[in-house]
Amino acid sequence: MVLSNYTKEFKYNWQLAAPVMLGMLGHTFVSFIDNIMVGQLGTAELAAVSLGNSFMFIAMSLGIGFSTAITPLVAEADSAKDFAGGKSALKHGIFLCSVLGILLFLLVFFAKPLMYLMKQPVEVVELALPYLDLVAFSLIPLIIFQAFKQFSDGLSMTKYPMYATIIGNVVNVVLNYLFIFGKFGFPELGIVGAAYGTLASRFIMLWYLWYLLKKKDKSKDFVTNIKLFVLDKLMLKKIISLGTPSAMQMFFEVAIFTAAIWLSGLLGKNPQAANQIALNLSSMTFMVAMGLSVASMIRVGNQKGLKKYHELRRIAFSLFLLGTLFAVGFALIFALFHDYLPRIYVDFDDAINFNDNMEVVSIASQLLLAAAVFQISDSIQVVVLGALRGLQDVKIPTIITFISYWLVGFPISWFLGKEEAYASFGIWLGLLAGLTTASILLYLRFNYLTKKLILSNRLITNK
Repeated sequence: MVLSNYTKEFKYNWQLAAPVMLGMLGHTFVSFIDNIMVGQLGTAELAAVSLGNSFMFIAMSLGIGFSTAITPLVAEADSAKDFAGGKSALKHGIFLCSVLGILLFLLVFFAKPLMYLMKQPVEVVELALPYLDLVAFSLIPLIIFQAFKQFSDGLSMTKYPMYATIIGNVVNVVLNYLFIFGKFGFPELGIVGAAYGTLASRFIMLWYLWYLLKKKDKSKDFVTNIKLFVLDKLMLKKIISLGTPSAMQMFFEVAIFTAAIWLSGLLGKNPQAANQIALNLSSMTFMVAMGLSVASMIRVGNQKGLKKYHELRRIAFSLFLLGTLFAVGFALIFALFHDYLPRIYVDFDDAINFNDNMEVVSIASQLLLAAAVFQISDSIQVVVLGALRGLQDVKIPTIITFISYWLVGFPISWFLGKEEAYASFGIWLGLLAGLTTASILLYLRFNYLTKKLILSNRLITNK
C-alpha cells in the first residue's frame, strides 16, 4: 500500500486531534503547575500532592472513561443527521456523569483513612488529607464538563473544550500563586491553596464550555432546553453498556500507574516525589496520544455510521502511524534530556532540602529512560483503543487491558520494585511490560474486527 494513502490524512487528523491534545494537556498542565509550585515547598509536600492525586486519578479515570461513551454515539448520529439521537446521547450522558461525579466524590472523601493503612510516610499523609478534601469535590464539575466535552468532540467541534481548558488553566495558575505562597494579602495555605485553585478552575471550565456551545449554531439546540429528568431507559442502558467497559479500560491503566505511586511510597518520600515528576512529564506526552485517540474514535465512528469499512481501516491506520511518529519524537526527547527535565521541579537554592532534592532528581532521571521506551507502546495502545471505541467494541478490550496491566504489568512492578531489586526503576519496567502487551493485543483485536466487517459487507454486496 502506498504510504501517501495514510499520510494524506495527517492534516485532517491533526485538525481534529490538536484541540483535543491541547485540552487534555490543559488538564495535565494544571497538575504540572501544582507540582512545580508545590515542589518549591519541599519534597514532603510534593509527595503529598502525589499521594492525594493518586486517589483522584482512580476516580477521574472512571468518570472520564465512562464519559467517552458519548462521543461515538454523537459522532454516529451526526454523520446520519440524527438530531434527536445526538441530543438524547448528550442528555443521558450529562445525567449519568452528574450522578457518577457525586458518587466518586463521596467515594474519595470516605476513602481517605486508607492512606494510613497503606504504609505511606506519615508526614506525607497528614499533608495530603486536607488537600484531598477540596480536590475530591472538584470531581463533580470535572466529570460533568467531560460529558459536554465528549459531546463536543462527537460533533467534531474539538476546539471549544480546548478554549474552556485554557481559561481554567489561567485561573488555576493565578489562584495557585496567590494561595500557595500568600501573595497580595491572600492567606498562605501551602498545598491546600493548590486545591482551591483546582476546584475553582474546574467550575469555570464547565460553565465556559456550556456558554461556548450555547453560542454556536451547530450545538445550541443540543445544549439548551434539556429536560434532564425525562429519561429513556433504552438510551440509559446503551450509554451504561458502552460507558462501563470504557471506564474500566481507563481504570485498569490509571490504576497501574497509581499502584506505581503507592509502591514508590513504600520506598520513601524521595522515590515517591521522583515518581511523581516522571509520571507528570510522561502524562503530558500521553495527552498527545489521547488527542489522536479521540480523533480516531470520531473518524472511525463516522465511517461506521456510513458503513465505509475500507475507508474506516485506512483512516485508522493513518492515525496509528501519526501517533507512532509523535511517540518516537517524545522518546528521543526523554532519552536526551532525562538528566535535565526533573530539575525544573525542585529548588536547588533550598539548602535545607538540598540532599533530598538531589536524590529526587537522580531517581527521576532514571525513570525517564523507562518512560522514553514506553512512549511508543503507550501511544499505540491508546490510539487503537480509541478506534475500537469508535467501533463501539468495548467488552473484549476491557479484558485485554485487565490482562495487560494487572496480570502482566503489576506483578513485574511488584517483584522488581523492591528495595533489594531495582527499586523505582523496577516499578517502571512493570509499566513498560503492561503497556507493550496492551498495544499488541489491542492492535490484533482491531485488525481482526475490521477485516471481519469488510468481509461481511462484501458478502452482503455480492448477494
